[in-house]
Amino acid sequence: MTADSRSLKILTLETTCDETAAAVITGSLEVLGSVVASQDALHEKFGGVVPEIASRAHLENILPVIDETLRRSKVTLNDIDAIAVANMPGLAGSLLVGLIAAKTLALTLQKPLIAVNHLQAHIYACKVAFKEEIFPCAGLIVSGGHTSLYRCDGAIDFTLLGGTIDDAAGEAFDKVAAMLGLPFPGGPSIQRAATGGNPKAFSFPRSLLHEERLAFSFSGLKTAVRYHLFGQGKMEKVLSLTEPEIADIAASFQEAAVDCLVGKSLQALTQTGLSTLCVGGGVAANSRFRQKMEAAAQEKGFRLFIAPLALCTDNAVMGAIALERYRAGLFEPLDLDVLPGLVR
Repeated sequence: MTADSRSLKILTLETTCDETAAAVITGSLEVLGSVVASQDALHEKFGGVVPEIASRAHLENILPVIDETLRRSKVTLNDIDAIAVANMPGLAGSLLVGLIAAKTLALTLQKPLIAVNHLQAHIYACKVAFKEEIFPCAGLIVSGGHTSLYRCDGAIDFTLLGGTIDDAAGEAFDKVAAMLGLPFPGGPSIQRAATGGNPKAFSFPRSLLHEERLAFSFSGLKTAVRYHLFGQGKMEKVLSLTEPEIADIAASFQEAAVDCLVGKSLQALTQTGLSTLCVGGGVAANSRFRQKMEAAAQEKGFRLFIAPLALCTDNAVMGAIALERYRAGLFEPLDLDVLPGLVR
């Protein structure tokens, strides 16, 4: 059986952070079924993902999610040809739940086990969505835990060009949203609040934007918002802000963050000589980001692929990158381990 055969079916699992997800993908990149169980409601009161809560929720969700995915795909476990799982990077406890489930299935079904790099998979989501050859390209992964630029010479041939030296962009969105009294997750909340706001109301910093190194920094931007709200060196307090005030602050913060993401991506294209940019990750769902990146692509004349909204946040469909490893015969032993952390 070849990896391009429509009869090939891979079950992919994703539990790197706080979404429990599974999908069944064919050798022609057809998605037979996909399920994502979100944990947003569990983490909202904490203003961020709590690792212990996330891993326990994965334990509760993983089997029902797999079962529902198979049902929607109209296949049984015996129809599956390989098991793929994201084993890096991410939260250790969360990763372990997916890996143990994948190992168990691979062992009992006697099927190949395939390891998936979560960050590479975010870029591969563009290929799944657009059914076009996207490589070689520059890849931007921008989410709650990651803000990184890669040179992607092939589907599984990535070289890190640079990343954030402090907060990830999504983390900054979450923290600024909390300062403004907006709900978690911060990305959608900031976007909603910014509607109708003036993005030029406040001149927040665009750190490292004019430096040659391909690095991001969002800590200073986040701190600038905090100082604007509470004063320098003062303790945070409960604020009484009007909706227009919140809208202006949210819009100005969002504009600064987006300018950094777009600007550094353009620098990556220039420095590498590449003419294609692929973007994935939860923050890529931000409408202002998409608008400004599309305008830049039109002005500069490069090919742009941004994952559709459903494939921006963590999901198992992007685990279709396992097909590339299947074709290359890159299977894993059952002593495969997780590789937690932020960048791999």
